[in-house]
Amino acid sequence: MNKLYAFVKLMRPVNCAMMGFAVFVGAFLVAYPHFDLNWFNILYGFLTGFTFCAAAMVINDYYDRKIDAINEPQRPIPSGTISPKEALAFMSILIITGSAFSFLAAPYGIRCFIVAAISLAITATYLTVGKRSGLPGNFLVSACVAIPFIYGSITATGTVGLNVTLFASMAFLSNTGREITKGIVDIKGDSTENIKTLAVRFGEKTAATVAVGFFMLAVALTPITWLLDLVGILFIPFVLATDIGLIVCSALLLLNASRERARKIKNVVLLLFLIGLMAYLFGALSLGLF
Repeated sequence: MNKLYAFVKLMRPVNCAMMGFAVFVGAFLVAYPHFDLNWFNILYGFLTGFTFCAAAMVINDYYDRKIDAINEPQRPIPSGTISPKEALAFMSILIITGSAFSFLAAPYGIRCFIVAAISLAITATYLTVGKRSGLPGNFLVSACVAIPFIYGSITATGTVGLNVTLFASMAFLSNTGREITKGIVDIKGDSTENIKTLAVRFGEKTAATVAVGFFMLAVALTPITWLLDLVGILFIPFVLATDIGLIVCSALLLLNASRERARKIKNVVLLLFLIGLMAYLFGALSLGLF
């Protein structure tokens, strides 16, 4: 593995591109159907999301370098291809670059920088101390999932659109339910490592009940978008698939909170989240077309 490839691997570019795409989605949702988008701002927003996500990935690998030396010795830092000092220097470059891109989103540069800095701080908190905290850590992960959509909205208009707020809230709630469900899957390893998930502290049944509560809150939010005329007719089939899927997953999890069932459900919920994203995208498109 040459050094350049090692730095690319350290960033996890696919994850970074997904974060950048989430920023674009937030901008699209708030601006359509008027489409008065500042494409330079969208580009800067994408690059900010990309570089800050890359910095978070480097923070993660730096902080976990001793664990990775045992579990994943082929990773760039434990393999010796990149030294810890080089990783910290690379992280600093990424943060400075991302900050510069956020400031370029005129006339909303200061707002963009503040939101981007908060997002990076939340990510760093989770990666360094939040992983072992259980439910607070779940909230931190979900905040990291929701913030890019909010950031995208700010790059486009300087404000957070109501439809973006509702989608970000749905993403936060459904992802929190998924993270709690994931805790059921990882209960053996988490208990060994003293990671205080709900499943470790209170058992699988209680964790499943709380996860279902978050899923149902996400479902309860979706009709509001339609009732407020924030989306068009194409929103309905996608959101129905999402809501019915979450309800079925919730029922199955309550009936059987086993590790095997939880693993299947957490994977399905990720797919349902993507369908929910399509609901908002197609809902926005159909608002302008019909």
